[in-house]
Amino acid sequence: MNAPVKTPRRLARELALAGLYQWQLTGNSMPVIEETLETGEETAGDWLRADRGLMLSLMRNAAEHAPELEAEFVPFVDRPVNELSPIERAILLLGTYELKLCPETPYRVVMNEAIELAKNFGGTDGHKFVNGVLDKLAPRLRAVEVEHARKNPPKRR
Repeated sequence: MNAPVKTPRRLARELALAGLYQWQLTGNSMPVIEETLETGEETAGDWLRADRGLMLSLMRNAAEHAPELEAEFVPFVDRPVNELSPIERAILLLGTYELKLCPETPYRVVMNEAIELAKNFGGTDGHKFVNGVLDKLAPRLRAVEVEHARKNPPKRR
């Protein structure tokens, strides 16, 4: 059975995650990381199909604003940020950035995308950790939207 085709936005988030992972481990600049993603054997195909505008915005802004984004999610983690796995930290940076600064993306989409990234690239229970943190953070950053969703759950067919 064929795997489902990933959307350009999903590929953008995956590439942003790969870039933030590299940034944490290597300390390389964003232009160097972007070149690696564009020309790398494992990522070049995704680079061509991804929503590059979204990917670059997510990756660059999450890295640039990492300290303030971490300050948002730190109250909801059970260990120091430097003890988080680089994948979990990168996913939390991406999710927090989208929740805080991308109101055009519904918070449930941000949550679902972060959980899927954690399932696909994180540790065994990384998705549960990411979900728990973002689930507590969303009401702080998207109070009106979260409250509206709580009062108006999706109708079941």
